[in-house]
Amino acid sequence: MNNEKSIVAGMVSLVFVTAVISFILAFFLFNGFDLAGSKSYVSFDKDEVSKGSVEKFNQIKGILKNTYYDKVDENKLLEGAISGMTDSLRDPYTVYFTREQMNSFSERTEGEYVGIGMHVIMDNDGILTIVEAFEGSPAKKAGLTRDDKIIKVDGKDVTSIKDENLIINMIKGKENTNVKITIYRPSEEKSIDLDILRKKIKVSNIKWEMLDGNIGYIRILMFDNDAYSYFSKALEELLEKGLKGLIIDVRDDPGGDYEQVVEIADRLLPKGLIVYTEDKNKKRDEKLSDEREFRYPLAVLVNGNSASASEVLSGAIKDHDKGKLIGTKTFGKGLVQQVYGFKDGSGLKLTVSRYFTPSGKCIQGIGIEPDIKVESLEEFKDYPVSNIPREKDVQFKKAYDYIKGKSSNSVF
Repeated sequence: MNNEKSIVAGMVSLVFVTAVISFILAFFLFNGFDLAGSKSYVSFDKDEVSKGSVEKFNQIKGILKNTYYDKVDENKLLEGAISGMTDSLRDPYTVYFTREQMNSFSERTEGEYVGIGMHVIMDNDGILTIVEAFEGSPAKKAGLTRDDKIIKVDGKDVTSIKDENLIINMIKGKENTNVKITIYRPSEEKSIDLDILRKKIKVSNIKWEMLDGNIGYIRILMFDNDAYSYFSKALEELLEKGLKGLIIDVRDDPGGDYEQVVEIADRLLPKGLIVYTEDKNKKRDEKLSDEREFRYPLAVLVNGNSASASEVLSGAIKDHDKGKLIGTKTFGKGLVQQVYGFKDGSGLKLTVSRYFTPSGKCIQGIGIEPDIKVESLEEFKDYPVSNIPREKDVQFKKAYDYIKGKSSNSVF
């Protein structure tokens, strides 16, 4: 009797142990572990991804590897799958970078580079669009103009590349070499192929001058890595010359460095909130200004190409009632990205949060309405701001008249 009990107990134990081992093996295989060490696996959360989807993934990989007419590099397949994951989010600002692309992306913006000379912005459809071709640049000489959409670089379709820096770095290259650009021109409803010679381009992203009546004018073309230092230099020079009011022009400014625009806003605003961000878990990160503030009349010129960092500055000034926004509604980019680097040199630029103006408004896809709406003259509707003669720049004139009126009634 005792022997029979021992046999039964042994059989039960064997079944239990077998079941546990089977469960562990199945768990490891499904979640990306290989006990034999002969293969690597991609793991999936079995509570979120169906077993059928995983099986289909492996089936397609097998078909491609075994049936495609040419040799298949599985590493490239995996790179493509990773890129596909980011593309599936349909967010033009979330991008996977290969090692080569990450190297290009990581190059810091400098005042001088070799390229064709133009300001660009990624439109709402994720197509790189020209805002302005610099005067005297190869781009200008080739006939590139505002609203031209870049669809190919050296014959490669770039409409699926959602990070402007990657396309820009494809356009850049060695001096006196050619780059082939294909653009789509909406005004003519046609594509145009251009062969453009790269040249050394000297860029100054902040320009300033003193206007009649001691009204200062600072134009910010882009918030690059040196934006705050140049802005401070401009402001100090204007103050030393007896500034009585200031116009800041961010029309056609696609944005740039988040920290730089925060520092510029800090120089202008009273003590308080400049901007804050919220991630998916509602975790809030605030940027605050100190007691130092700009104490003269202020106007900010904006238009539909004033985006991202331009909107951080504009939104903060508007919410603090520190100055008047003049022009047309801004672009509407209220998302913040973070860059992750990996051991193999590749990287990921990921939208991690939304930013909010001090009053709690997220302007993503909405933009910021000006305090004083002024449309450009119809004849200059499609012109970059720098190509509009000042005497016909009605937005600029409105800002000048506003500051002149305010400064003449002020005591300093």
